[in-house]
Amino acid sequence: MEFFIKATILSSRELFNNRLLLRSALKNTERMISSQSFKYDDLAVNQSVNLQPLPDPSTLFFGKVFSDHMLKIEWTESDGWGKPQITPLHYLLMHPGSKVLHYAQAVFEGMKAFKRPDSKVALFRPDLNMKRLLASAERASLPSFDCEELLKCIKKLISVDLRCVPDDGKSSLYVRPTYIGSENSLGVSPAKTALLYVVTCPSGPYFKTGLTQPVSLLADPNYVRACPGGAGAYKLAANYAPSLYVQKLAQDQGLHQVLWLYGKDHQVCEAGAMNVFFLLKNESGQLELVTPPLDGTILPGVTRQSILDLARSWKEFEVSERNIVMQELINLNKENRLLEMFICGTACTLCPVNLIRFEGNDIKIPTMESGNEMYLRFMKAITDIQYGRIQSDWSVPIE
Repeated sequence: MEFFIKATILSSRELFNNRLLLRSALKNTERMISSQSFKYDDLAVNQSVNLQPLPDPSTLFFGKVFSDHMLKIEWTESDGWGKPQITPLHYLLMHPGSKVLHYAQAVFEGMKAFKRPDSKVALFRPDLNMKRLLASAERASLPSFDCEELLKCIKKLISVDLRCVPDDGKSSLYVRPTYIGSENSLGVSPAKTALLYVVTCPSGPYFKTGLTQPVSLLADPNYVRACPGGAGAYKLAANYAPSLYVQKLAQDQGLHQVLWLYGKDHQVCEAGAMNVFFLLKNESGQLELVTPPLDGTILPGVTRQSILDLARSWKEFEVSERNIVMQELINLNKENRLLEMFICGTACTLCPVNLIRFEGNDIKIPTMESGNEMYLRFMKAITDIQYGRIQSDWSVPIE
């Protein structure tokens, strides 16, 4: 009997302890779920009382002027995501030992908002930018978040700064989400605190030559942007600083940008921070649009995907995502089968190329003289959607 009573008391204590453990586990689970992402419903807005004068759209260049407000959201390992805030644009206060400053634990995105003829402002395929930012964050060991919640917060930021969206039908509001490790610790490990913030810029053309003037490229096989197994497919800040030196080499030769190559066979990869397309006649004499494949070294550009989607919907020529090497381009050019080359990205939209300098030789590309003007057709199709001149699900209005 005494044993039975002790056993019963022990069982009751175990049950009580188990209940405590269960409650604790449930609380931890709820906390974990709530910390997986911030929520748009928690967004607080503090509008500026000192708005800056708006620039003349005709004077705008890329990324030189900033709007009045910014979005910021903080994360800590102990408490998870904080509440989103829209505040007047301000400098960041950062410890000199912050991870981002030493180990480049930073990712970012680039997207645009456009003023449409119906006076609404719309983003261009923002869901693709959100997915890419999330993938980049995972590669940089930054905490996850809900893409839809971030997009709603960004839409609200744009709505607060609607007056900053240019209405000349040529310029746009550039949107730059940025995500950094902010912990002040010099250990090489993921940051235990992070900051996600968004700034916007009324912007004009990326290249000073304008949207439809051709650019020239330096293809130097001594320098590589990315390699298999690396992080070239992600929008990491660390991918960009090493490219600046090679870009200067190109500019010192009177060229505009870099054509990145990889491997002993000189595979074409990207141009600067942009994707690359070629229009050519294949061996059968048929038109073929070629772009390098997403093999882990290529950034999956939103404009790149849009060009591919448009081209495939037209069903007028072959569309290929395949490797193309410099020798093939040289041969195509000699045989008059290389018709056009153009580069594309959110910042520049689309830009024709008329020259590649490779191993001391200039390869002149007849993009402007071939008579096809495929680059102009893609440019018009994309900008018509962006500026709302034609209806498309790719144009996502700011409510």
